[in-house]
Amino acid sequence: GKWHMGVNCKSRHDHCHHPLNHGFDYFYGTPFTLLNECQGTDDPELAKSLQDTYWLYTQMIILAVLTLLIGKLTNLFSVKWKIIICLAICGLLYFISWFSSYGFTKYWNCILMRNHDITEQPMNLEETTSNMLKEAVSFIERNKHRPFLLFVSLLHVHTPLITTEKFQGRSRHGLYGDNVEEMDWMVGKWLLDVIDKEGLKNTTFIYFASDHGGSLEAHRGNVQLGGWNGIYKGGKGMGGWEGGIRVPGIVRWPGVLPPGTVINELTSLMDIFPTVVHLAEGPVPQDRVIDGRTLLPLLRGTVQHSGHEFMFHYCGVFLHAVRWHQKDSGTVWKAHYATPVFQPEASGACFGRGICPCFGDGVTHHDPPLLFDLSQDPSEANPLSADTEPLFDAVMRRIGKAVEEHRKTLTPVPQQLSPYNNIWKPWLQPCCGTFPFCWCDEENSKA
Repeated sequence: GKWHMGVNCKSRHDHCHHPLNHGFDYFYGTPFTLLNECQGTDDPELAKSLQDTYWLYTQMIILAVLTLLIGKLTNLFSVKWKIIICLAICGLLYFISWFSSYGFTKYWNCILMRNHDITEQPMNLEETTSNMLKEAVSFIERNKHRPFLLFVSLLHVHTPLITTEKFQGRSRHGLYGDNVEEMDWMVGKWLLDVIDKEGLKNTTFIYFASDHGGSLEAHRGNVQLGGWNGIYKGGKGMGGWEGGIRVPGIVRWPGVLPPGTVINELTSLMDIFPTVVHLAEGPVPQDRVIDGRTLLPLLRGTVQHSGHEFMFHYCGVFLHAVRWHQKDSGTVWKAHYATPVFQPEASGACFGRGICPCFGDGVTHHDPPLLFDLSQDPSEANPLSADTEPLFDAVMRRIGKAVEEHRKTLTPVPQQLSPYNNIWKPWLQPCCGTFPFCWCDEENSKA
């Protein structure tokens, strides 16, 4: 499925960030994220505000060249041909530099890979998910006689909401609801059915979850495309607000885990790693701090509380919030050190920017931090203060000490999301043809 963890470092073929270079034995999916451009719609998603700015500057350069050209030809003013030609060439190079990154997004970013080979560029979104599920079913059938780890990251419930005709209009929650219903059907009809059919039901641990809350900025007119976060404030990409990080999880392991159990303890997706290691009876690495905790004692009921006393919520490399589950009282506190500036102010989202920033003028820093008692105020509507909460100072001291201890465990690493690393580099571009003519369709050729 969707990898979105990078591909190459120094050349088009080094595959340094590829799944096969990070412990996986097999990969089938897309190495990048899913964008509206992949659907070929007229509603670009990738750096939309930047594209609008670049296009405005391009139009200004075109207008300047035309003005000088008309002035020269009609003798309205004197200007050298050399200046007009230089300006035109500079304008053309400027246009090519940004349009090569965004104008060909469908061909550069929307690709399907099997292991190191590109099988479809650009990929056909109408068929991609079913192709991925067929591949997953085939993997289960090939490995049914031995232990296996299968990670499926579907393209569904992510814009653009590609939904087959069979499911369009099925939900009362519009296109997003249709997409959720189709994903639900796909997981049950394809993955769970084959596990049951192959007799693996009682020996397979299944964990179904989302990686973040609904994206509030994803909308078309008044239609919400990015999901709904209920009573929780904020959404995807906001660092610390509950709406962006609190998601449900569903676990299935018949014969081992009691059915119908509801656990309200907060866990982390980082818990998957130690859980899988635990299941495989392997050792968790001891040469570094592992932030996750195995979920098995909690799921089996041998412990009543999550192994997490503190959780640290980041936006990029910036610590935005800290959660403290106070064991002796059961109270869950959360302190926000920084929060995104909503646009418009009362909207609860960053509609003006399209995505909330992690730092700079798009973030408000709080001193003292905003403190909430999530046990009483899960919507984070009423920040506490020393005047309203007798324990305010004690709680902030304890959280501050936890942050100090946490930071001692961190090792500085190169900034992956620096401006240099965010620009398109043609020498790293995966391409199944002769660059820049990158297109192929081995999926249909094979079929």
